[in-house]
Amino acid sequence: MTLLDHTLEELHDLLVKKETTAEAIMKAVYERIAQTEDKVGAFITLTEEEALENARKMDAAGIDPNNILSGLPIGIKDNIVTKGVLTTAASKMLEDFIPVYDATVMEKVMGAGMISVGKLNMDEFAMGGSTERSAFKITHNPWDLTKVPGGSSGGSAAAVAAGQVPMTLGTDTGGSIRQPAAFNGIVGMKPTYGRVSRFGLIAFASSLDQIGPLTRTVKDNALVLNAISGYDEKDSMSYNEATPDFTAGIEAGVKGMKIGVPKEYLQEGLEAGVKEAVLKAIETFKELGAIVEEVSLPHSKYGVPAYYIIASSEASSNLQRFDGIRYGYRSPDAKTLEEVYVKSRSEGFGMEVKRRIMLGTFSLSSGFYDAHFKKAGQTRTLIRRDFEKVFEDYDLILGPTTTTTAFNIGGQVHDPVAMYLSDILTVPVNLAGVPAISIPAGFSNGLPVGLQLIAKHFDEQTIYQAAYAFEQATDFHKEKPNL
Repeated sequence: MTLLDHTLEELHDLLVKKETTAEAIMKAVYERIAQTEDKVGAFITLTEEEALENARKMDAAGIDPNNILSGLPIGIKDNIVTKGVLTTAASKMLEDFIPVYDATVMEKVMGAGMISVGKLNMDEFAMGGSTERSAFKITHNPWDLTKVPGGSSGGSAAAVAAGQVPMTLGTDTGGSIRQPAAFNGIVGMKPTYGRVSRFGLIAFASSLDQIGPLTRTVKDNALVLNAISGYDEKDSMSYNEATPDFTAGIEAGVKGMKIGVPKEYLQEGLEAGVKEAVLKAIETFKELGAIVEEVSLPHSKYGVPAYYIIASSEASSNLQRFDGIRYGYRSPDAKTLEEVYVKSRSEGFGMEVKRRIMLGTFSLSSGFYDAHFKKAGQTRTLIRRDFEKVFEDYDLILGPTTTTTAFNIGGQVHDPVAMYLSDILTVPVNLAGVPAISIPAGFSNGLPVGLQLIAKHFDEQTIYQAAYAFEQATDFHKEKPNL
């Protein structure tokens, strides 16, 4: 067993007992990255010198015995603004952007004593489901290097699965934490909208974006969410209530818990191996004492079209700021002000970003707003009400995270409709703003299968309680890719 095979609590105990040091852990991280990065391609930027210096300072000052995350390494998705560190959102538009301030989550990361090891690859501006849309590199799935790691937080998930780093931060707009977590056989939490501050997150769709943790185990995940949650006056949608301890009661089990399984989630289009793993998971929950019954989310089938209209419309608005004037890429061939705008945006944005800007601009344009954006908003309300109705009688909703396991690199990237439809099981959660997690639930043809657990607003504790019970009853989280 290496240092990086330990849980966060185990690493903390080693540090407190002085059986290792923060510097030794950090060196192990960079050694592992050096061994695997050529195959996986998870990072855009590494901050090795700064990280090692921070680790030495922490060792000299002494590890806080009351702070489990103190001195431990974390990777950061490259759309989270980090002071003094290249932050690109995986786009040519921001290839030279070095922020002068930290996102709120970065302040919380550093306040908890965590040490950032670098910035992780992603789909450009978080628009994609495979991490093939990065302007810089393609990230590979550690379980099968010919497969995608999912997206847009593919780098964040692949780094954890490859054992490069024990925890990372990702972002989830329509499934971009949960889908990569499923494809990589790890734990990924999309918190309730408003639970974690979005200040300093390079916006894709402001009413949908949420930052969340990716880890190997459920309890590790809860520990990271503890650290990054909380009210922030700089985020107008931040939840102004005290943050609970998400590890409290995590070992209470699921006996008597009522879990609903939407019939829509197990219908046509679900890969046989994925369905088999989910059905076995249902039996496991029953054996653990949960009451599992069929429910219905009748409007979930409209989630994908509603999501892509809303998300693209918000993206169209948010990305107006990238115009070649204030910061970001400026075309060297532009001769006039109009050419600065047109050429800079045409050359700086990738194809998928431009596709979504066009879709969003069309949806918001005069004569089409009522037919598209307004109806998408009404559909969003119906989807949220479906969840609310189920949660009147049930504690959790259970189903597959994705309809398939990881697909081939190049397999869907040129078919945007197929790529969009792969989000059918995750986007309703974002439209409703509720929390959801993906946890390892088995394998199909040697590739990981993810199980999705969904709860009502601000009830992440119940999710963690059920996820932990399932994890302890199975061994899927112990499986690791052979790199």
